[in-house]
Amino acid sequence: MKGFKIFFIVVAVLLLAAMVIAKQEYRSIPSTLTEESKACLECHETEIPAMVKEWRYSRHYGANVGCYECHAADPKDVDAFEHNGFNIATIVSPKDCSKCHQTEYQEFQDSHHADAGNILGSLDNVLGEVVEGPMAAVNGCKQCHGSIVEVNDDGTLTPETWPNTGIGRINPDGSKGACSACHSRHSFEAALARQPENCGKCHLGPDHPQKEIYEESKHGIAYYANIDRMNLNSSSWVVGVDYSAAPTCATCHMSATRDLPLTHDVGSRISWTLRPPVSQKIDAAAKAKGKVVKSWEDRRDDMKNVCSACHTSNYVDNFYVQFDGAIDLYNNKFGKPATAIYKKVRGSGLITNDTNFDDELEWTYFYLWHHEGRRARMGAAMFAPDYTQWHGFYEIAERFYMEFIPQVNEILEHAKAEGINPTAVAEVEALIKKTFEMDEHKWFTGDVSAEDKAARKKAREEFKKRYAK
Repeated sequence: MKGFKIFFIVVAVLLLAAMVIAKQEYRSIPSTLTEESKACLECHETEIPAMVKEWRYSRHYGANVGCYECHAADPKDVDAFEHNGFNIATIVSPKDCSKCHQTEYQEFQDSHHADAGNILGSLDNVLGEVVEGPMAAVNGCKQCHGSIVEVNDDGTLTPETWPNTGIGRINPDGSKGACSACHSRHSFEAALARQPENCGKCHLGPDHPQKEIYEESKHGIAYYANIDRMNLNSSSWVVGVDYSAAPTCATCHMSATRDLPLTHDVGSRISWTLRPPVSQKIDAAAKAKGKVVKSWEDRRDDMKNVCSACHTSNYVDNFYVQFDGAIDLYNNKFGKPATAIYKKVRGSGLITNDTNFDDELEWTYFYLWHHEGRRARMGAAMFAPDYTQWHGFYEIAERFYMEFIPQVNEILEHAKAEGINPTAVAEVEALIKKTFEMDEHKWFTGDVSAEDKAARKKAREEFKKRYAK
């Protein structure tokens, strides 16, 4: 009995000591922290304790990087303001982070993410700002793409543009982006940025459902089943070395491999652009402007390097044959013909040309490439057959044959009846005729060979026999 009492006393003492140590660790301020940051903590630890607790959890805490080291501002800065005797700025921009993270800063500034704020003036922005209304864009579009942050006369930020952690935010110091979009204030946790949910803040929904696509794929299924084996807090996090259960968005687009360094340029391993009405190789636009950029071939080689941690070269090469085939199918069968017809109709004045989304055809065409077209292409890129087929190519086909072409024909009939621009009408009719002379569309006109008809009939009969049992 005496032995048990001693045991319980020792356990109680150890628990009490641990609680005291934990409390001291939480309350302590690193001895080498600057006096300015110590002053910040003395107030904010009481006023906003969760913010300080997250900072204590971060690697910044261990490196003696405190509040003032990040938020300090030159009095001449447009967003500088005086706060309890210090000149500070609310926003810690990528330019501020570059004082310690220069490589990451430069990679990000060169990335497509950094240009996400250039949505202003795009069709998406017209929908948000005009068709839906300004506050829809403030609370929606700009929270992902980023706002142009505006500053009041006293250095505070305007409520129309802040808070905002959009990936392409235009900051008062001229830098682009927000590191906190992925790393989150104030813990700046690498593990958080490595998880697909982090990307899902923006990459989901009807026009870019990458998160849902990932969750459908075998990659996503493996990740969620084995998240405890992902080693997300690893300091290196090299696929095939530090973890092997599954890749995440970061694995493929950013993180290090045995041969490649980590990069903050999320497009450096992408070979196709899947965003526009017609896909093109990722370097095509830059090359057309005479710019020297990383080639799509080199980008693909880098992505294949990631794949090689888990897959054989034959598997990877064959995947890209299938993926390229899906993109070519979309481009040639639907994307290019629909775009050519639409541009001719709109550019010839057969529908209004000075206002977006005031004609039914504009909505139909937008759905075709911006929603269904993207889903098909993105689904093929990320191993999601349901998004490729039923949420993708099926809906593209239905939209093209049952809505887009009939609406164009209705516009042409109206133009003929009113005597509007006969030359343009003839040109559009020629484009439609040329489209339906393509082998890919002959099924619709019935202009198929006897051999093809016989083969389809045979396939149907065999199908019925299989399922008649």
